[in-house]
Amino acid sequence: MTKRHRSGARTNAVLKRFTQTHCFSLRSAAIYVSGWDFIVELQTGWCVIHSSGNMAKRRIAQETFDSVVRENIEEFDMEESEALNEAIEQFESQGVDLSNIVKAVPRKSSEATTDAQSHEVLQALHSIRSALESPSTSVLESLKHFTEQCAVGFAQRYLAAQKDAYPTLLSCCQAAGDDNNVLSASLAALSALMDGQPDLLEEDPALTCLVIRTVRHCCLKHEQNRQDLVKAGVIRLLISVIKRHMERPEVVKEACIVLRVLTFDDDVRVPFGHSHEHAKMIVLEHNGLKVIVDVAKAHPENVPVLRELCATLSRLAVRNEFCQEIVDLGGLKFMMTLLADSLDCQDLAKQVLSAMRAIAGNDDVKDGIVEAGGTELIVMAVNRHINNTQVCEQGCAALSVLALRKPGNCKVIMESGGAQAALQAMKTHPGNINVQKQSCMLFRNLVARTRDFSQPILEMGAEALIGQALASHRDCGDLAKAALRDLGCQVELRELWTGKKGSLTN
Repeated sequence: MTKRHRSGARTNAVLKRFTQTHCFSLRSAAIYVSGWDFIVELQTGWCVIHSSGNMAKRRIAQETFDSVVRENIEEFDMEESEALNEAIEQFESQGVDLSNIVKAVPRKSSEATTDAQSHEVLQALHSIRSALESPSTSVLESLKHFTEQCAVGFAQRYLAAQKDAYPTLLSCCQAAGDDNNVLSASLAALSALMDGQPDLLEEDPALTCLVIRTVRHCCLKHEQNRQDLVKAGVIRLLISVIKRHMERPEVVKEACIVLRVLTFDDDVRVPFGHSHEHAKMIVLEHNGLKVIVDVAKAHPENVPVLRELCATLSRLAVRNEFCQEIVDLGGLKFMMTLLADSLDCQDLAKQVLSAMRAIAGNDDVKDGIVEAGGTELIVMAVNRHINNTQVCEQGCAALSVLALRKPGNCKVIMESGGAQAALQAMKTHPGNINVQKQSCMLFRNLVARTRDFSQPILEMGAEALIGQALASHRDCGDLAKAALRDLGCQVELRELWTGKKGSLTN
């Protein structure tokens, strides 16, 4: 049988199978009908018809292509190379785009293999899955083989992606643990697979989280990495991810953590970092405050997400106008509601108190918090979680900021029991220097411009507790002495240097 006759026989066989399956006549299955072109596809013994209206090139599945190649070999006695070329020619003659098709003779199924292993890239993918299921088997060689196959061409990468290669490689990264070789090979395979397929990352929240988490680990305690990533546009990408995946709490949470890490100054190897500059970029160039407040409103009951959002806001409130912008966006109202509703949740209460402390750096916002009943809520949170050092620290710090330069606010704090709450925190946590320091600062701010409060605070036993903090914590010395001085207590203030030649006195 000549090639032309074989081709005609194959086409008739296809149309015959199509009409038998769908009870259509050959006349209705014409290849071209009134400008709408039809393709008959073979998929494991049944037929599917697609129409495109000549709007764009048609595509077929890998299984369709493979089944036609097998049919050429089995039913028309073609050699493998001839069968492959015949299939390519037939589909291309009908205007089919084969750029996503692995143009190779599929491996014949047997008891040891399945259609899922019909091509070498799929065999490599199967080997990775088998290694993951068997702890005693190394996955390194399989990952390297898979990476090599992905480098062959886009068709191999596309086919692997269609067979769930992404979640498989994600599992490899998660299973790597402390094995840097496996993690490196897994990320290399992911990189190879993503070449030409960036949308798959956007569509896979789990993989997106993994990539964001990798960025976070690169930024922690490494100032140069932070600066390099910011220059490369990581802030824009993170904000874009938050907007795109606003309804996905796990993605939002990871992205906010990285935004917050970009504002850290935790690398002891550099004299100073760009934490302040990065915070300004997030707010001014990428409208970060609005994005975060909007996300918070979208997840009113998701505690882990709200906790991270509040923590991120507290890191971004680095300028007077930023604090006011958070209020204008409805952030203060949201925080007040959140604190009132989450008084029993100490982790969330701690972060809300931290955020309120941060935005209270603006004097107008101070008044807004007090007028909205924030003082009473802060005192309630401290009393409710008096055994939690972090809640006590953030609560006393927030009250201290509200009292600074605001005699009217000091009156509200005293009437709300703020001084008693701070003293109780000092009694409960005598060994925690941060609680002691924030409480001392609160007492100083309460009486600095309102001396009438000195006697009531002293009658509560403040002098003894502050003296104990002074004796126990060297770093608390300046704040403790300042509090005692402003309370009118006797305190020894040493003059460390008089301006004369000589060393400092101890």
